[in-house]
Amino acid sequence: MHILVVNDDGPPSSQSSPYVHSLVHTLQSAGHIVSVVLPHQQRSWIGKAHLIGASVKPTYFRPGTLHQDDGTTHELPRCYDANDKDLEGDEWVLIDSTPASCVQIGLYHYFQDRGPVDLVVSGPNYGRNTTSLFAMSSGTIGGAMEGAACGKRSIALSYAFSSRDHDPVVIAEASRHSVRLIEYLTQNWAEGVDLYTVNVPLEPGVSQNRILYTQMLDNRWTSGSCFRAVDAAVPDIDPEVREHELRHQGEKFGVKPVGDVGASNARKSRIQHKHFQWAPNFSDVYRSVEESQPGNDGWAVKEGMTSVTPLKANFMHTPGIQGEIKLPGNVEPTLYSLVDSDHPYVQTLMEQALQHRLGGGCYKTISSLSDLPSPSAPVFQYREYERLEFEHVMLNPSSSLANAYIIRKALIRKHYMSNTIANWVTKYPDSILGKHFKFAVDFELDYAEFLDDALLEAYELRHSLEKNEERPASNKEWWILKPGMSDRGQGIRLFNSEEQLREIFEEWEVDESDAESGSEQEQNDGHDNGVVTSQLRHFIAQPYIDPPLLLPSSSNRKFHIRTYVLAVGALKVYVFKEMLALFAAKPYCPPWEDEDEVTDLARHLTNTCFQEGGSANEGSVRRYWQLDHHVPGLSEDWKEKIFDQICSITGEVFEAAARGMMVHFQTLPNVFELFGVDFLVDHDGTAWLLEINAYPDFAQTGEDLREAVVGRLFEETVDVAVKPFFGIGEAAVEGTDHLRLVANLDLGRKT
Repeated sequence: MHILVVNDDGPPSSQSSPYVHSLVHTLQSAGHIVSVVLPHQQRSWIGKAHLIGASVKPTYFRPGTLHQDDGTTHELPRCYDANDKDLEGDEWVLIDSTPASCVQIGLYHYFQDRGPVDLVVSGPNYGRNTTSLFAMSSGTIGGAMEGAACGKRSIALSYAFSSRDHDPVVIAEASRHSVRLIEYLTQNWAEGVDLYTVNVPLEPGVSQNRILYTQMLDNRWTSGSCFRAVDAAVPDIDPEVREHELRHQGEKFGVKPVGDVGASNARKSRIQHKHFQWAPNFSDVYRSVEESQPGNDGWAVKEGMTSVTPLKANFMHTPGIQGEIKLPGNVEPTLYSLVDSDHPYVQTLMEQALQHRLGGGCYKTISSLSDLPSPSAPVFQYREYERLEFEHVMLNPSSSLANAYIIRKALIRKHYMSNTIANWVTKYPDSILGKHFKFAVDFELDYAEFLDDALLEAYELRHSLEKNEERPASNKEWWILKPGMSDRGQGIRLFNSEEQLREIFEEWEVDESDAESGSEQEQNDGHDNGVVTSQLRHFIAQPYIDPPLLLPSSSNRKFHIRTYVLAVGALKVYVFKEMLALFAAKPYCPPWEDEDEVTDLARHLTNTCFQEGGSANEGSVRRYWQLDHHVPGLSEDWKEKIFDQICSITGEVFEAAARGMMVHFQTLPNVFELFGVDFLVDHDGTAWLLEINAYPDFAQTGEDLREAVVGRLFEETVDVAVKPFFGIGEAAVEGTDHLRLVANLDLGRKT
């Protein structure tokens, strides 16, 4: 709609006009075209009046920051290029006249290039306009009355405040509530109604309270004059200051005004010389409200409800319209959330994080995107990758936020990540990745009988295995084999010869009888470390890192560090400081000391998936910062140094993927993702990047650390990734106490 906004309180001011900027901003955010013409100063209590005998002169107001008095007034309008549409809504017109005159001038002398005005909104008034005593003098209702007299649908909007502390959160809620009600009334305009006068209690939770059609309470001044006499020598009070005082007095249920001030002359004349100031006794209004029956506007606002009074353009309410108004959806949330995880551990913690960091009134839970009131409604999806509706994400870049990038193979596929790092280090030889990643050999293999052909391509691996034939057992180079697309430790093996490698692949061959039955078998090595044969095609082989850092307090068991990494938009990368140390089930034994023990992966693999149901689970997951303080051969600050390494490595590998492998890592500004990044620390205190996992197994954290680690991670994610996207919080460019910013890249992808 094209909406003309006027008021009687003048341009934005925390003292006399604190609400109009918020309403205009919210109307614009809802997609409406808003034109604004306001009196240049306070014009309350003037009704539907026009000033005669003087030319009406406009000035031009450029709004500043919401809820701050930093707007500027100019003698002439801003000049701009006719093709520049960005400036059209940034300038308001101020005139030295009344609200009714604002309507006339706004309808007929400005904004014709925006098309006809569909609705006149007068307000929001600084204070209520309930009962006929207020209504008959109200400049706010006078402005709406003028709009009705010009044949336009009109709404007078007033906010009944109880505090002079202008809380932006409460004002924002009232603005959103008002805009929804304005839209409802416009779409459901009752026959015979010329204008509506709407009174909104400016209280927290007003959008959740009832909205009633009401009649206007007919009341009278009963306590005498609405003016008080003052000393003629006292200068006039600024109208904005006086209105501020009156409204505060009135909204506080009427402090009786000070009595007349008589002449101080010793000799008195028959007619005393006095000045007079407007000082109505608001107790008349509130007494009439207290004594009235339910159903009128004053009573509804007193009870905390929004009143909607249909009027004819003669100040009389339209009969026959009554009852409660129920807006679609009842309460408009800031965003809708769709949390849909296969794991109760994750589902519960993410729901709790939203509740703790957003509050229940800020978002509404839905079970499907079809539940949205419109496709462009603000929505946050935290779902399994296969169920994310990426088409919706792509079509609604400014309102739809999802928890996974569509393409990120450059990081999460082992052979892709290896190539990503190799290419980056070739281009940037001084990159930290060159000293913190064991460069891998990748190859493809369908059947063990083709191993010779595969090794012809993987010449680095073939050369190492040939050299091992000449080396003593203690000096052989060991390799670790990883299927490129498996997870949970599936298919990982150790080897140091071509014969051992061949035996590994023969172990995975499908039996002929199984192949004939058409079943897809999962081979099992006794540690639930099976692997689906359909995944056995892409492999990487990396030099085995030895010796690892071992801690006496953990029975010299090998461990790796699980780091949770948050990637946001395009692209900021944060490392979660609360890291985990995941320990192997058995004490470490170098593979060459007893090659028969190589098959006992429980000594070498630290993935807790190998320990399910076993007694070795005790102490297998520990908080990184609670590990041993004193470690032989390392400095006292060894944990801080390793954390710094991890942060640098993480920032660099994400940049390598984002800049060097853009085809396989495509960032989007309306997406974030949590990754599990694994590092192994050697006995010298060097951190080595192992792998990056999408949708990490958060449940391996266990119940003891559930809230302290994963719960806190999800809450920080809401603060850093979710709230800023929906305009609820500021973008945490520098990170938080728990999330360290390690990469801040501008990849040129905007919403």
